Amino acid sequence: MDLKGKQKHFLRSEAHSLRPLFSVGKNGLTQSWLEQLEGAMEKRELIKVNLLQTAGATVSEAAAFIEQNKRITVVQTIGHTLVLFMQATDPEDQKLSKRVAALA
Repeated sequence: MDLKGKQKHFLRSEAHSLRPLFSVGKNGLTQSWLEQLEGAMEKRELIKVNLLQTAGATVSEAAAFIEQNKRITVVQTIGHTLVLFMQATDPEDQKLSKRVAALA
């Protein structure tokens, strides 16, 4: 999903109070980690990911790896934290994406 400025601003404000749910550590970025992330995002749509000091990847490498999954969008990176958005496929879980679409 290609987000516009207003939509990104809205998502950043929504993510402000969130705690990181996923971390990237010494095991690095793997396909199974990405699948777990996608599964969690199906329910939440907006998630923060934290890169630990032991992570073998930089924030930009992690963002590029995550965006290989065409459905996940990196909304923002702050230090070692990424804010990610993905529209849920189940209409019941699309509370946030409906509000984002209204801003388009």
